[in-house]
Amino acid sequence: MSPAPAVGKPAPAARAGLAGFAALSIATSLLVLTLKVAAWRLTGAVGLLADALESIVNVVAAIATLYALRVAERPADEDHEFGHGKAEYFASGFEGALIGVAALAIVAAAIPRLIHPAPPEANPVGLAVSIVASALNFVVARVLLSAGRRHRSPALEADGTHLMTDVWTSVGVLLGLGIVFASGVARIDPIIAILLAIHILHEGVKIVRRAGMGLLDGAMAREGREALVKILDSYEPQGVRWHALKTRDAGVHTFVSVHVLVPGAWPLARAHDVAQRIEDAMRASHERLHVITHLEPLEDPRAHDDDWP
Repeated sequence: MSPAPAVGKPAPAARAGLAGFAALSIATSLLVLTLKVAAWRLTGAVGLLADALESIVNVVAAIATLYALRVAERPADEDHEFGHGKAEYFASGFEGALIGVAALAIVAAAIPRLIHPAPPEANPVGLAVSIVASALNFVVARVLLSAGRRHRSPALEADGTHLMTDVWTSVGVLLGLGIVFASGVARIDPIIAILLAIHILHEGVKIVRRAGMGLLDGAMAREGREALVKILDSYEPQGVRWHALKTRDAGVHTFVSVHVLVPGAWPLARAHDVAQRIEDAMRASHERLHVITHLEPLEDPRAHDDDWP
């Protein structure tokens, strides 16, 4: 068959612009970190300190995302003949691990305040600063999630998910402070911080799990596979059969291999033309799809055996 397009071909303009989203995440994370530290200093609330600690992770994770996106776009070479797409999964796993570290840091900061409670200061300026920081995180998180899903970028999706987790953490902290100010029970502040740390840790585990599944060569989504099957079945009236369809996702790239069975009496040129049209139709149905077809004679019994149990 004609070879699939090179894995390392230049990225489309939209895909190449993903580094810009990562740069936006870095700039926003730095600004939000500054605002949250200011909010903590103004109120002394350990919940806001927990929120600020997670924002440090946001900065590091955003930098890792930018690096991973640049590595993932490197062309294939002799040592990485299928490209560098899986670099994004490493960034996702790294981000999930950092979230776990942030959760532990939050618990470490909250326990002393749980043992020796001290009421936070009801500083309206500090609370307003925290609300502004959360609003910035929300907007950028939505932008990153949308771009990550549109361009199939696990690194951007993980970064967006992390920022959205940070938003809900901030909302929880502010609600908790409201309860503290209304009730006068200072221990509510560190208790809420610990509960938020558990939630953050849970989100980190989910991100690490998704990254692990990507590194384990998971198959493409069911909808995408069904589209490929529909293309293959459309050639049945011409006497063409198929089997052994295999798919795997590697970051933004998807790799497909399939055995195409044609009548043995067909000239090689005709068989090759059919296989080429099948490959072209598959690539047109899915962005960055790399297809390998294997021609076999329909009459040969060995041609109908898959190479798995």
